[in-house]
Amino acid sequence: MRLKKQERKLTAVAINLLMIALLSSAGLPDTALAADRVAYDPAAEVDVELVLAVDISQSMDEQEQKVQRRGYVAAITSSEVIDAIKMGPTGRIAVTYVEWGGMGEQHVVVDWQMIDGPETAALFASKIAESPLRQVQRTSIASALAFSVTHIENGPFTGLRRVIDMSGDGPNNQGGQVTAARDQVIAQGITINGLPLMLKGSGNGWYHMPNLDHYYEDCVIGGPGSFMVPVYSTEEFGMAIKTKLVMEIADLGPRNSGDASRVLPAAGRKPISCNIFN
Repeated sequence: MRLKKQERKLTAVAINLLMIALLSSAGLPDTALAADRVAYDPAAEVDVELVLAVDISQSMDEQEQKVQRRGYVAAITSSEVIDAIKMGPTGRIAVTYVEWGGMGEQHVVVDWQMIDGPETAALFASKIAESPLRQVQRTSIASALAFSVTHIENGPFTGLRRVIDMSGDGPNNQGGQVTAARDQVIAQGITINGLPLMLKGSGNGWYHMPNLDHYYEDCVIGGPGSFMVPVYSTEEFGMAIKTKLVMEIADLGPRNSGDASRVLPAAGRKPISCNIFN
């Protein structure tokens, strides 16, 4: 049946009003949809945004810091890490290297950079190697986590996953409750993995904590697929970092290995008191 001219005009108006109502009810006006299309940049998409958050508190002596730096440089440029990157959906990751100590003592050594092969990995590693060593007081894991989250949110990349790789040789002793900081990070969909450095064995310094791996397990790491790799000697530092980076990049945490837990806890041990050093 043919519509008269006036009826056609009314029908067109009704359709337009219906479209506006549908967009409004969805909370997506035309301008918002257009903005979303413009804002999305496929070149900025990476498989993972990874913060390498590295402890430089005074409990880390110069030799340990040098070993730590060399470990990251060697791991990032290793064939195993490069292969793990290339196997991802986009074949690239975004990484930043942050050193931290007490409250307000967070320093971006290498800002966000995309790594998609040996050349970009070598460039990132060279920036780490060429940066002067620093040492600061106190150990605020809580502040380092908060800083890392802000650094992720303000970064230029969009990761399918977001991970903070937290390394340190002591417990949180400044900046508030570490568990509260951890829980805020996890609530934002960011995973925290741990690299507890247990290089001083059973030392008795004020900064020393026996069973630091238990502390990281109970108080620091968290989020989907989270895990930790303890380091017991400077000799195994490089291998530990390489193993950890491959697992993070390839998303090989416990959830993908058939183990529902974050780590394998020590049988029968008591939970660590997370806030005793605050």
